[in-house]
Amino acid sequence: MDLFSAPDDRTTIDLPPSKADFYPNFLSKKQADFLFTNLLEKTPWKQETINFMGKVSPIPRLTYWYSKEDKEYIYSGIKVLPVPYTEVIKRLCDLVEKQCNYSFNSVLLNLYRNGSDKVAWHADDEKSLGDEINIASISVGAEREFQFKSKHDAEKKEKIMLSHGSLLIMHDPIQQHWLHQIPVRKKILEPRINLTFRYIP
Repeated sequence: MDLFSAPDDRTTIDLPPSKADFYPNFLSKKQADFLFTNLLEKTPWKQETINFMGKVSPIPRLTYWYSKEDKEYIYSGIKVLPVPYTEVIKRLCDLVEKQCNYSFNSVLLNLYRNGSDKVAWHADDEKSLGDEINIASISVGAEREFQFKSKHDAEKKEKIMLSHGSLLIMHDPIQQHWLHQIPVRKKILEPRINLTFRYIP
């Protein structure tokens, strides 16, 4: 029996000149619970550091990088070396690829330990990701708010709540035109895990 199977419910978020597709129940509760526990307990989480204007600080979340094609990744000055996919990651990637109709060869895992962990405004537009950037993001654990902001007009914003077992697909060229973030929400006490699948040429 397959570990994962996906329903066909979808919400579209207009982010001109592109869009994002959101599947709030991509995984069943049972599947999402299994994935959350498996990743929380078996991932060798790391807390990377970032150097900003000469000050070295830990990033406010834990991370881990997997790649099935031995692809390293550099973001925010952090270089991460590849580790082969686990069987669970491989099966999940196959399912996501089928839903998106894109190919992915790497995934960045983020563990937000509680609502104080965050990721600031940014775009996943590193040169290592190539000219066409499509990203698929699975969320399990605590529900967190995901915000978009236009690079060209700061008044243009969108937001969505990333539910347990949800899938968010950010189609090219979103990263060229929009920033995104997970803001601090200190009332949230539970952890959330996010998997962002991407393709590195």
